[in-house]
Amino acid sequence: MRDNIYGELTVIGMRGCRNFIDQVDYYLREWRSHNDDESFVFEADCPRFGSGEAKGILHNTMRGQDVYIYSDCFNHGVTYKMYGIETPMSPDDHFQDLKRTIAAIGGKAARITVIMPMLYEGRQHKRTSRESLDCAIALQELVNMGVSNIITFDAHDSRVSNAIPLTGFDNVRPTYQMIKALVRAVPDIYLNHDDTIIISPDEGAMSRTMYYASVLGLELGMFYKRRNYSVIVDGKNPIEAHEYLGKDIKGKDVIVIDDMIASGESILDVSHQLKEKGARRIFFFITFGLFTNGFASFDKAYEEGVFDKCFTTNLIYHPEGLMDREWYGEVNMCKYVALIIDTLNKNHSIGSVLNPVKKIHTILEKQNKYNQNKEGAQLKIKD
Repeated sequence: MRDNIYGELTVIGMRGCRNFIDQVDYYLREWRSHNDDESFVFEADCPRFGSGEAKGILHNTMRGQDVYIYSDCFNHGVTYKMYGIETPMSPDDHFQDLKRTIAAIGGKAARITVIMPMLYEGRQHKRTSRESLDCAIALQELVNMGVSNIITFDAHDSRVSNAIPLTGFDNVRPTYQMIKALVRAVPDIYLNHDDTIIISPDEGAMSRTMYYASVLGLELGMFYKRRNYSVIVDGKNPIEAHEYLGKDIKGKDVIVIDDMIASGESILDVSHQLKEKGARRIFFFITFGLFTNGFASFDKAYEEGVFDKCFTTNLIYHPEGLMDREWYGEVNMCKYVALIIDTLNKNHSIGSVLNPVKKIHTILEKQNKYNQNKEGAQLKIKD
């Protein structure tokens, strides 16, 4: 297909995203034969006054540019000073800075695409009582400011795109990258119907687990959360128990799939129950690892053999110390994000980019051949 560049490519990484964006820039320069000193990344700052107020500043013109802004609204590792106190940036702070940057562009760009890996207020996507619809409001704000397209990953509920029906909204899932990371880290895994099963930790994760089960040809089981709706703790109804629905998992490897880990209480409870039911090994596929209560509970569970490996993407901030954990596996998404940007800037369809079924089947074929060769070698040794 002939390239039809929409506009001169510009990539902006908001605060806390520089390492990720530098890797994205590396791939873009490699694919487009740019010199080392020619970067697609442009600087944007949001300096703050002593009161905590801020403003957006651009150091280059955006006139006629095809701008891609990467914003990690959940990076609490960056701070600012307010009244002399070092204050971690909240999701609200990050979102305001994103809007400030868009405002500084001032409508001069040819097109603005926001890449927000974990959707701001994505868990506040529906109204169950007298509640605010924060995610819908945030999306409408971005569109009203001139954003043409919003790209997010593994949205808690992608139906929130109904709030902006006439604007591009792409919900990307890291299925292929997760499977690739698992096969590399655990080469002896058998991804077949008899040896491995996919588990959804709750009813909300069923759609993504059904996709994994379908493309891998594996059995599917699920847990449902029994909540106490008469009590509210930390803004939600506490979970009283996780109940399992599905086939026998005794002796099987288990892959538990969800969009995020907050405290980790739920997924570790599910993992305990899976072990009690005879699961062989347990692997977590989690798009976003927040680890809001730290790593102590995961360290303890790993030492007790409750789970074997936890895979999360590098799309959002990694809490300090996570990379040092033996039980952790990083799923690098930089090349994939670069591919999305490169494809969109050339005005090509990203349909094939978002549909990795062929690549997943290639992995399965290679893994099956590896396992067959390994078994054959073992048989020869025994003979």
